[in-house]
Amino acid sequence: MSALLESYVAGHWFRAQDEGEPLLDAVTGEEVARVSTRGLDFAALVAHAREVGGPAVRRLTFHERAGMLKALAKHLGGFKDEFYALSLRTGATQRDSMVDIDGGIGTLFSYSSKGTRELPNDTVVLDGVTEPLGRGGAFVGQHVYTSRTGVAVQINAFNFPVWGMLEKLAPAFLAGLPSIVKPASQTAYLTEAVVRRIIESEILPAGSLQLVAGSAGTLLDELDEQDSVAFTGSAHTAAILRNHRSVLHRGVRLGVEADSLNCSILGIDVTAEDPELDLFVKGVVTEMTVKAGQKCTAIRRAIVPDALADTVVTAISDRLAKIAVGNPANESVRMGALASRSQRDEVRKAIEALRNSADIVYGNPDRVDVVDADAEQGAFLSPVLLRAHPGATEPHDVEPFGPVSTVLTYSTTDEAVALAARGRGSLVASLVTHDPAIARQVTLGLAPWHGRVLVLDRDDAAEAAQAGGHGSPLPNLVHGGPGRAGGGEELGGIRGVLHHMQRTAIQASPDMLTAITGRWTTGAERRVDEGHPFRKSLAELRIGDSIVSDSRTVTLADIDHFAEFTGDTFYAHTDPEAAAANPLFGGIVAHGYLVVSLAAGLFVEPNPGPVLANFGVDNLRFLTPVKAEDTIRVTLTVKQVTPRTSADYGEVRWDAVVTNQDDAPVATYDVLTLVAKTWPQEDAATN
Repeated sequence: MSALLESYVAGHWFRAQDEGEPLLDAVTGEEVARVSTRGLDFAALVAHAREVGGPAVRRLTFHERAGMLKALAKHLGGFKDEFYALSLRTGATQRDSMVDIDGGIGTLFSYSSKGTRELPNDTVVLDGVTEPLGRGGAFVGQHVYTSRTGVAVQINAFNFPVWGMLEKLAPAFLAGLPSIVKPASQTAYLTEAVVRRIIESEILPAGSLQLVAGSAGTLLDELDEQDSVAFTGSAHTAAILRNHRSVLHRGVRLGVEADSLNCSILGIDVTAEDPELDLFVKGVVTEMTVKAGQKCTAIRRAIVPDALADTVVTAISDRLAKIAVGNPANESVRMGALASRSQRDEVRKAIEALRNSADIVYGNPDRVDVVDADAEQGAFLSPVLLRAHPGATEPHDVEPFGPVSTVLTYSTTDEAVALAARGRGSLVASLVTHDPAIARQVTLGLAPWHGRVLVLDRDDAAEAAQAGGHGSPLPNLVHGGPGRAGGGEELGGIRGVLHHMQRTAIQASPDMLTAITGRWTTGAERRVDEGHPFRKSLAELRIGDSIVSDSRTVTLADIDHFAEFTGDTFYAHTDPEAAAANPLFGGIVAHGYLVVSLAAGLFVEPNPGPVLANFGVDNLRFLTPVKAEDTIRVTLTVKQVTPRTSADYGEVRWDAVVTNQDDAPVATYDVLTLVAKTWPQEDAATN
């Protein structure tokens, strides 16, 4: 008997109280492991996440969490050979394993990078601008995102035992949530191996990751309104989850990624001689054969113009004939086995349903020649291409979760869009066209029904292929879809992180809002009598430190010189008559960038000091024209301080307001600088 997989619960590895159910090698049919959760204390599992894992993660800033994700990605990268060897037993080829294992590790890297670059070194995220709620500026509102106090439960499908876990773990962890991972049993041995390597590394805080290897038991019964469930799997199971009492009555957030009848449309503009035809054919064949078609993003419906249907069917069939099916350990094999023989049976049933309104034009679902393996002992299946009859309904309702696709034909672009929409919501669609007008028409028609749309042509094909093409979700883009696809959004860059957090509107005075958010709010107290803030290191700076500069008169000579020096001779700065006729100016006005440049000269402290560099401005707005002989001054205030964990400096955001002689704002913007953590710098090297 093979080893019984263990769950990781409340800081310990748990072994079930029975022998468990066998898990078979997808290639040989041999027993790989056994799985069971009998005797597992699900209440203790959830309590440990809430009471130990959650507080530990929430104590960390976003940057600290991001650093842990990066360290974890590097750590897992050292065990890829071990993971690849186990992945072979799931039926995955080398290429399939790369998508799953390297893709999962790459997602950790991506979220680490985005967390450091796009989130503050804090535990609160500000959303949007401050909203004035009163006339005098003493009462304002600000939306913020904060971490929930619950648990992120992920229930995953069998097809991506590594990526499926890591693509959900990364944004949840960055959002401050501990995760409970429940992988599909069939390939749970690979997930368990990865979790073991994570736990032994001690990179993540205790309680932030737990594993359920086997049945979910009463797990959902333990959840409440602070918790969330991210599910990937069948629409049938999704319906059961949607009707669970914790979801219906306790407010548990449920995100679903379910059946998805994704499509690829060949534009009506494409001819047999265009490179787009070959791109379309390659895309369909790739999506049919990578992971043996066991991808929620695979192309199930190939929608082509009537005139090219025969050409497309022949081209796809010719490519499929070159695909060697068999033992994924054999280098000549391009497509391995399905995850299990029962999964193969399910795909065969789906093909039979499709044959009610389509004919098989390539492949035999009952027989396949395999390389270096026994076709019946392993879960092997031939790639199968069907061609739909006119008016076919089954291709829009039946998802064969394997190496199967159906060709459908259309006569007008509107008809192609309508056929795509009959899938009732999908994760992804691709459109292959070189006509911009068709690209716009089809994309806008597809968008309401799809979470992602790939528009492919000869210009972007090479880079699109490097990014994974039609079927590869990217961590910086939304992965999910409307309707029958479920609407889940595990990925999506920082959007995927905020998806896990609570958005709250805070109403308060500017001073209180500054204290709550850690970011200076217009109208809050300024400290202007403690020396020039440019002489302060990061350790000394405080939110609200300010300087009110001396004033300077902007002369006509200044404006003329700036125009000549820069070449910006726009008439408002150089032609008195034309400028006077402009209703916005009524005469010669200073260049906006001249005003900003003069403002820098007013507030900058010129000597060497802790301010190391200016790396840009944000939100620059010119509010009131500055005319010759107007006088300007600047109020500069420390708005936000963000230390960098991996450097001896950090970022300081300054609120800059330039006013004229009437105290009217003429320009507002944020100045961004890099500031040493301590000064002199030699002190920084020893701290």
